[in-house]
Parts: sequence; C-alpha cells; structure tokens
Amino acid sequence: MKTFKRILLIIIVLIVIAGIAGYFLLRNISTGALPDYNKDYVIPGLTDEVTIFRDSFAIPHIYAENEKDLYRSVGFTMAQDRLWQMDLLRRVTQGRLSEILGKDQLESDLLMRSLRIEEKSKKVYSRSSSKINSCLIAFTEGVNYYIKNFPLPPEFKILGYEPDLWKPEHSLNLIGYMSWNLTSGWDTELLLHNLKKEVDKEQIADIIPKMENHPTVVFPDFQTQAGTIGKTLLSAGKKLEETGLEIFHGSNNWAVAGKKSKSGKPLLANDMHLGIFSPGIWCQMHHVAKNSVNVTGVVLPGQPFVICGHNDSIAWGMTNTYTDNLDFYAETLNEDSTKYLLNGKWENLIIKEEKIKTKEGEEINETLKFTHRGPLVNRFRQAEETALSIHWSGNEMSNEMRTIYLLNRANNWNDFREAVRSFISISQNIIYADATGNIGLQCCAGVPIREGKGINIYPGDTGRYDWSGMVPFEELPFEFNPERGYVSSANNKTVPEDYPYYIGYWYDMPNRIDRIREMLEETEKSGIKDFCRMQTDFKSKKAEKIVPEFLAALESYSAWDETQREALNKLKKWDFVMTGKSQAASIFDILFIKVGENLIKDDLSPELFTAVKEKRVLIENLVRNILPEKNSPWIEDKNTADKETFSDIVQRSFKETVDDLIKLAGSDVEAWNWDKIHTITISHPLGVVSILDKLLNLNKGPFGMPGSYHTVCPYSYSFDNQFKVDHAASHRHIYDLADWDKSRTIIPTGTSGIPASDFYLDQTRDYLTNRYHSDPFSRSSVNKTSRFITTLKPEKTD
Repeated sequence: MKTFKRILLIIIVLIVIAGIAGYFLLRNISTGALPDYNKDYVIPGLTDEVTIFRDSFAIPHIYAENEKDLYRSVGFTMAQDRLWQMDLLRRVTQGRLSEILGKDQLESDLLMRSLRIEEKSKKVYSRSSSKINSCLIAFTEGVNYYIKNFPLPPEFKILGYEPDLWKPEHSLNLIGYMSWNLTSGWDTELLLHNLKKEVDKEQIADIIPKMENHPTVVFPDFQTQAGTIGKTLLSAGKKLEETGLEIFHGSNNWAVAGKKSKSGKPLLANDMHLGIFSPGIWCQMHHVAKNSVNVTGVVLPGQPFVICGHNDSIAWGMTNTYTDNLDFYAETLNEDSTKYLLNGKWENLIIKEEKIKTKEGEEINETLKFTHRGPLVNRFRQAEETALSIHWSGNEMSNEMRTIYLLNRANNWNDFREAVRSFISISQNIIYADATGNIGLQCCAGVPIREGKGINIYPGDTGRYDWSGMVPFEELPFEFNPERGYVSSANNKTVPEDYPYYIGYWYDMPNRIDRIREMLEETEKSGIKDFCRMQTDFKSKKAEKIVPEFLAALESYSAWDETQREALNKLKKWDFVMTGKSQAASIFDILFIKVGENLIKDDLSPELFTAVKEKRVLIENLVRNILPEKNSPWIEDKNTADKETFSDIVQRSFKETVDDLIKLAGSDVEAWNWDKIHTITISHPLGVVSILDKLLNLNKGPFGMPGSYHTVCPYSYSFDNQFKVDHAASHRHIYDLADWDKSRTIIPTGTSGIPASDFYLDQTRDYLTNRYHSDPFSRSSVNKTSRFITTLKPEKTD
C-alpha cells in the first residue's frame, strides 16, 4: 500500500510539474513577442531621433525629422504589432500558403501565382520615382531589423516557421492583392455561362441586373475633363475566403460642403466594408516627417503609406466602383495543349512550371499556361473541358503606390486629381474634401475599352474582343462642388446610361445610397453626431420597397395559423428598422432568401441550385426584376401540374420562414429577435482550432447584431452561411475639416495583432455598440492623449 501511495504521489508531482512547465511554455509562446511601448531602441540607419507617441488604444503617432527615418520607423512599428499578418498577406500574393497551412491550399496558391502579382510589382518598382522607392526601402529596413532582432509573434511558433526578410516589392504585391479582391465578375459570369446549359434566355435575362432597377447613380451630374466547376482555379478563391483572406466587399462615403455643415466647413465620412476578422485589415497610424508630410488614417499591413485619411489640407476616402475589369475567353487549343488559335494562326502558350512546397514536406509540381490575355484558369482533367483564359486589369500597368504617396502630401483638388490618375487596377470612387471648403468625388478606375459588354464569355479564337486600352483618366466622371452641397457613393451604379463607356453590371442595389441621400437631404446642416448616426443607421430601404409587395401576396391568403398570423402582424407594423430586438427583421431577411430559393430550385440541378443561391447578387436581381410584373418563367413550378403565381411562391416561402424561426428561436414570436440569429464572431485564422482559440483567446464572440447587408451600417452575411456576419465596416472615420482634432474613428479590432496584448480586439466592444474615439492630429492633442512614448535612436558613431 505504501508503495502504491509513493507511486501515486510521484505521478501527481510529475503532473503538477508538467502542468507548470506547460503553463510557462504557453505563456512564453503567447507573450514572448509583446512589445514594450515605453522602451527606447537603437535602430541602424536612422539619422535623427524618432518619437512614437501611443494613445490609450496604442495607436502610433510617429514624429521624424525626415521621410527615410519616418518610414524606417513605420516598418519597425508595424512589425511590432502586425508581423505575422504582414507575412500571411505576403504569402497570399506569392502563392505560398501551402508551406505553412498545408497542401489543402494548393489551388489557392496556383490561383495567386497565375495572377503574376510579383511580376507586376517588380515592373512597378522599376518605374517608380526614387523618392517613393527610397521610402519603400526604408520601410523594408525597419521591418527587417525587427525580424532579425526581436521575438516572433506566437503564430510563427505554432505553425513552426520563420518569416523571410522583407523586400520592397512585397509591399507592392498588396496592389495586386487589393485589385484581385475588388475584381467584378470572376465567379458570377462563369456561373451565368453554366446556367445557359439548364435554363432558357428569358430566365437568364431575369437573373442579371436590369439597369432600370438601379436608378440612383454615383455621379448624377458628372463631369469629365474631356466634356460634360470541377477542379479548376475558378473554385480556388473559396479557400481564401474560408481562411479570412478574401476581404473586400463594399463601402460608403459621403461629404458635405460648408453650407450643409454646422461648422461651416466640410465634413467627410468613410467606412469601407471588408471582411471582419483578426488581426483587422487596417492599422490606424499617424505619420509626421518635418516639413514634408503630416497624415493620419488607415494603413494596410505590409506597406508604408496611409491608404485613406487626411493630412493638414485634405481628407479622402474610398468605395469600390464594381468595375467589370475581368473578361473570360473560350480558347481553342491544339491536341497537346501547347498552342491556342488566334486569328487563324496557332500561337504558343506561355508555359510556367511551378513547384509548391507544402507543410507536409511534399514538393508538388504543377503547370500554369497563359495566352497573351492572361492565365488559363482551367486545370485540365478531361479533354472535353472548355479552355478559359482571363484578361484582368490587375495585370495592366498602374501605380497605386504612387497615388497613395502623393495623396498623403496633396494640398488641393488639383494635387488630388494628379495623384489619383495612376489608381487604375484598384477601381475606386475616391471622395475628397479640403480645409478651404471644397468637396469632390472622382471615379478612379481601370475601365477596359472593349467590344460589347463583358458579362458573357467571349470567343478567344479572334482578337476582335481583346481590350484596346483603358478609358483615359480625363474621360472618367467626377464632381466638384455640386450645387446640392454633398457628394456620396455606396457601390451603386456609377453613371447614367448616356455615358459613352461600359463600366459594369454587378453594382450593389441602391438601398444604402438611397438611405444615405435621404438622411443627407432631411438634415439641413450636419455635424459630427449626425454623421455618427448615419454610419450606424439600420433602416432598410430594401425592406421599405419589398415588404409591401410581400404583404400584398400574403394578405390574399387567409388560412394562416395563429403563429403565422402573429408573424404577419409583425411585418405589417414594422418601421423597416433592423434593430437587434426586431422580430420583423428576422422574418423579412429569411423570407427574402426563401422566395429566391423557391423561385430557382425546381429549374436547376442540385449543383447549380447551390451555386446560384450562394450568389446573393443573382438572387437580389432576380427578385427585384420579377417584382414589377410578377411574371417570369422562374415562377412556375416545373414539378407540379398547376400554374404557380408569385403570390404562391411568397406564401409558401412565408410558411417555411415561420417553420425555420420556430426551430431557431421557439414558437413564441416575441422571442424571434434578429440578434438571436444574426451574429458576429471576430475570428483569427488559427481560431478554427478550438484548443488554440481557448488557450490563446484568438476569437471574440459571437455577438448578436442589428442591421444587414442592405442597411447603411452593413452587418453582412453570405447566403451560403446565413446570418453569420462576415463583412461589415472595417473602420469608421468622420473628418471635421474645421478642426481635425474633433474627428472621430473606430475599428472593429485593435492596434495589436498579438492575442495576448491588451490592444488585441480592445476596440471591439465600442465598435459593436456604435461608439467612436477621438482621432488626435495636432501635436498638442497628441501629447495630451499620449499614454506611451518610445524613442528610436540612431547608432552612435565615433
């Protein structure tokens, strides 16, 4: 018995020792890379001291004597907070995720390599000015000093690798990354092509956008300077989305002139709607170089300049134009797939052999093929597959880094327009305001000049449908100081039908822009609080338009049970505001999806049904196109002898909606609150591993949320993962041009990407409850709000 007790005691002691060792190991992994924001450092290459003030959110305000010192310090500071995220984004653009995440990422890596992002980055670098390149080099040196001399964030230790040293072109790769994420038509246009095999032309016409349903345009009174499915790369983007790396979605921006502002000077608001994950896509930073630049706003991890923000003189913000800047071509290949037919001649395909290393230790050899237009996106497995190539604007020459560099230093409208003329691959509507009282909005887009509209797949055996160039910057629309006193955009249709060039089809429905302009019109003079209210507004113009149509169908039927009648009454009394406590909001969003599904499911094979219902834009356009006449071949159920009407579809969908809500929230209609089923979890890419999430506190949530993808405050979700918020405002900025220090901001995450940091997801609660914090700009305000101070010092010389 004594021996047994002795053995048991030894086992207990060993368990305790192992537990203590495990605790300290975990603590070392999780906290080893936490920076000391009050510590001074000697940084090789600096010529003068640099001071970094951090406020209560650890947002860095970096003061340097010259630009090289500034950007060397930006690189070092960014690496302190976001090094693993920087490496992850770099690996995306290089097609090197398989090395750290496993061969499951093979298709994503091949997709990104086929886009030849690094090739363009090297070209841009070779053609950029020495001033810009010197900033990139200084940034690179700051990053690399950190990599060589400081502990790595926990993700590197967990995944078992170390980052390569940074190169200037890695920062330029982010141009290609942003351009690809903002490309319109990649999967939608191919899906339409496949739909033609199962439905007729009339049905195709009902599922694509009709421009009469997009009456609200970004530039209603525009000016121009010239005058007033198998295993293919096509499915690879899904992996990036699942990893939290397909990020760009939509945005809002608006500005009012002094005559509509309480201060008498312009106000500007911007919130870009991107993927919500951690670390967040933006770093909030303030950059100051004496007698050169003083700019604050959001910076994309991995590059040195402020993407959207303000300097001493101007403020600017961005929304996606949804330019149709990618076209598919059906190619004719020879027997061994080494040549393609073009204008009666066989041309050689460009063939690249790729070696992809995997975390599992394998080296996989793959082949990529290209025409003069771009990559073949099929990975051939069957001879009968159609060879599809793409032409994508991201491979066209542009220099968005030049644009951002110059915007950081612009003083007026002319400076602004000169800066944005090189913003081509990443198509944006860029809003403007300046301290002298001007406001404006400029379309900055690489709009291809082509024959026809790129919504269909072009024949590739002729050069007839090749792009002949891009619409000149001078012919892109803009507005400057319009009489109405404001400018605004929200991913809606760009210009009226009389614009001479085709820009795109896949615009967002005008729900957000209509509500934004409604609020701008109803307020005679706006202030900061008014703009805060607008950015966090949950009234749905979509529901306001569609609910009466649904009610007309539902009220033509009388045999509802008690629960269904209560649900119907909720819709009747609704004010169309999608608060978290609204039962009608739950009913409406589910009902809308059900109507879309019931319209299409009897017409399509299971595979195509799943593909179409996951494409929200197609369902949105289908329902909106049918509503006026309520007549479409999609309506009639092919599986029944009776002729079905639109009202029948709505009634059946309503019954299914009530059944779903009973399963989700019980039989009491009063308990069907929207925020019970509509939730957000801010997730880390490694948070999918439950044990890592629990040990390192990687994820935060779920939180019940108001709003939806069709409200100005857009807590958006995918139709294939319903009601789980995956996109929202990635930041909220409101700039007061009467007093920069009165500006307000918030991001959904925090400054630090290190989960053990006090500044990891520390802004989340404020963001979710519609609160903002100050955005200090003047030196006195920065000093007043400072909580941490770091001095970076040059090496001493003898």
